[in-house]
Amino acid sequence: MKISAFPKCFIDTISVDRTMTLFDWIEMSKPLGAEGLEMYEGFFPSLDDAYIESVGDAIREAGYAMPMLCCSPDFTNPDPDGRKRAIEHEIKMIEVTRKIGGPKAACRVLSGQRYPEVSREQGIAWVVEGIQAILPAAHEYDVVLAMENHYKDGYWKYPEFAQKMDVFLEIIDAIDDHEYFGVQYDPSNAIVAGDDPIELLKKVLPRVKTMHASDRFLLPGATLEELRQSDGTVGYFSKLQHGVTGKGLNDYDTIFKILSDFGYDGWVSIEDGVNGMDEMKESIDFLKRMRDKYFGGGSA
Repeated sequence: MKISAFPKCFIDTISVDRTMTLFDWIEMSKPLGAEGLEMYEGFFPSLDDAYIESVGDAIREAGYAMPMLCCSPDFTNPDPDGRKRAIEHEIKMIEVTRKIGGPKAACRVLSGQRYPEVSREQGIAWVVEGIQAILPAAHEYDVVLAMENHYKDGYWKYPEFAQKMDVFLEIIDAIDDHEYFGVQYDPSNAIVAGDDPIELLKKVLPRVKTMHASDRFLLPGATLEELRQSDGTVGYFSKLQHGVTGKGLNDYDTIFKILSDFGYDGWVSIEDGVNGMDEMKESIDFLKRMRDKYFGGGSA
């Protein structure tokens, strides 16, 4: 098990405001003690080869790997041109993943937004079609596609189409390629969806490629039911907050025991820091204790 960090605290600063660069974040991250840095597609102000190569060089020079590039393809877009653009962009992100992360790095896949006018049957068909369309690029660049049981991209209007476990599993089961397609497992997102994260893990365990170890909590007075009915809002539900990993609703002892017993040796990334770098360091230290406890220490 190897540990990486994703700067949830700086996603707008890097992606939208552009008041912080990726190079700033790479330098700031060094005291955290992670072994890798996870990227997000919005972090890159340019996709020019020279810029992408400079990012990869900076990550490696800092002693890191880049285990996964988080992308958010909208395969359920009712507009055919929108779905076509999503496929084309995801293929480009697969190429970027290879350039920064090297062979067998992961490129995240989502299903798309839960548009009110798109039926379950039609949405699943479009998502499977989209994944099948990008799989040849994954093979070509030797990059693994990891579909996350997601809540909502921070810049989407609607929540994830495959937020619920039954829809997520139906899509996963429709893709026969187990080498280049699998699961990015996030236990917190299962809780938000009203599903049991342990049950989900057991169902997808053979296909888990990467994992997010986040914890969530609701602000006083907020309910999960309120969250699930928040269609039509842009971005994340304001009363849903990330916290220190290990201090939220997830049973990480059970989760890591299951992963260890199975022989999981991939990456686990914290998605944290909304309350500062100290909490991010606390989350990484928690993961290291879990690794020592269930994986015998070290970065297997």
